[in-house]
Amino acid sequence: MKKLIWATLTFALAAAYAQTPEMQVVNGAAEALGGKARIQSVKSLTVEGEGTNPNIGQNVTPDAPLSVWKVTEYKRTIDLTNGRMRLQQRRTAQFAFALASDVHQDMSVDGDVAWNTAAGKATRVGAAVAESRRIDMLGNPVVIVRAALDPAAKLSNLRKKGNLQLLDVTTAKGDKLTLALDGANRLPAYVEWISSSDNLGDVLNRTAFLNYETVGGIKLPKRYLSTMDFRNWTTADILVSKNTVDGDIGDLAPPAAVKSAAAPVPAPDVVTAEPQGKGIWWMAGSGNHRSVLFEFDDHLTLFEAPDSAERAKDVIDKARTVVPNKPLTEVIVSHHHFDHSTGLRVVVAEGLTVITHKGNEQMFREIVARKATLHPDELALHPKPLKIRTMDDTLVLKDKSMEVDLYQVKGNIHSGLLIMAWIPRDRTLVQGDLYDVGWLQHPWADNYEENLKMRHLDVAKDLPIHGRVQTRAEEIAQIESVKKAKTN
Repeated sequence: MKKLIWATLTFALAAAYAQTPEMQVVNGAAEALGGKARIQSVKSLTVEGEGTNPNIGQNVTPDAPLSVWKVTEYKRTIDLTNGRMRLQQRRTAQFAFALASDVHQDMSVDGDVAWNTAAGKATRVGAAVAESRRIDMLGNPVVIVRAALDPAAKLSNLRKKGNLQLLDVTTAKGDKLTLALDGANRLPAYVEWISSSDNLGDVLNRTAFLNYETVGGIKLPKRYLSTMDFRNWTTADILVSKNTVDGDIGDLAPPAAVKSAAAPVPAPDVVTAEPQGKGIWWMAGSGNHRSVLFEFDDHLTLFEAPDSAERAKDVIDKARTVVPNKPLTEVIVSHHHFDHSTGLRVVVAEGLTVITHKGNEQMFREIVARKATLHPDELALHPKPLKIRTMDDTLVLKDKSMEVDLYQVKGNIHSGLLIMAWIPRDRTLVQGDLYDVGWLQHPWADNYEENLKMRHLDVAKDLPIHGRVQTRAEEIAQIESVKKAKTN
């Protein structure tokens, strides 16, 4: 009798859940896509096509269009039965690039396990990547509606926005998204979710589903357009040439070695301060982003706080120990590119003045004004106003102890507002993104040389933000060596 009562109660609760306004809307979406039974019977989806991946935060100037990777040989395979996905694509840089400009990517996820495959070898990647790829998999109308139909999912906050119906979905895995449905045809219009960024704090991401077609009894988009709320930048635009339902997808399970491996955790980055002259330290570490510290009469100035918020904080903390009786008061940000301006919010939270080109000011103000609630960062925890000092062509920082001349790099197709620093006493240069000994090619080597001649800089030593310290003669020899290797 108790079993009968329990079964009856369970059925009643399930029926009540099915009748909630949120579930009615999800059921309507399932019917619009091809019917609830058909949607739930789908085992796999394969999406093939081509498109673009804009290079986020790497435009020539803050207001210029983003440079793009052209995406070809695009193939996204989704195993709905097991909750797995594999994305294979070829990307070709449509801009001058110092590293590999023709790249094949092979990226997979299975629940909490994410891995990349290159040259036949699979390597596990971190938990944050796995979460990102799980959400990426939900950027498909069939996948998100099925996730919303799962009894373990939580649906809430049904609301209207223009002709759209929106509801919040927390999946059985705990991933949170907002699903938008067309009020007229009930088809999914887009999904949105919030991610956390060192550069931007909370980022609202959206993947829109456009130009539906019917394949295998269900409706699927012919275009996926992904954007972010910062400056409404497009992050991906994929045009579908072929949708396949329940095709042969092979086994998308992770290799045994990947599944048994622990998710990698970044090792602590120990920042070093290597003397490079009186009152000059090259601040290196385990990565390939450096900073340079200058000592003046009564304060310290840092050139660059790059790579990540954690790295920027570590560099700032280390800089304050190098000359402990003098305060660190300012940080020079060489350009707006996201790997170089990553520490901006940390710099502001630390109460330091930002020195940069005047063309970066508006973007930097927008970045500093953003909220960070998903993962509160230094600026969210210790809010401070932006203190900024801008320059145009040149700016001289000078007292009796030190002179640092800042110059805008002219005519550079990688970064139009790039700043380099010159210490005339030591004939020492500090530059980021003009030269790195590890680059596969040197597309702006000529521009580098032209700017040195234009500024009449006879460089003895270069303290780079990327690479290692070299003499100018060593740099020239390396550039010529790379050129020779490419022509042979």
